Amino acid sequence: MSDDFNMSMRKFLKQVGVTSQQAIEEAMRGADTAGKSFDAKVVLTIGDLNLEHVVTGAITGQDD
Repeated sequence: MSDDFNMSMRKFLKQVGVTSQQAIEEAMRGADTAGKSFDAKVVLTIGDLNLEHVVTGAITGQDD
């Protein structure tokens, strides 16, 4: 794969990671999350490539 492709993909994935973490932290801020686990799901789609990739997992709340 080309350097341009790799750089654009890494830039996109970094943006996804950073903005997703910020959104999760904002949603959990001020909420009672101690001792709780939250199911999480990310769906990545690229319509022109007919791609749908699903990632699931769990995020554990933070003890205060």
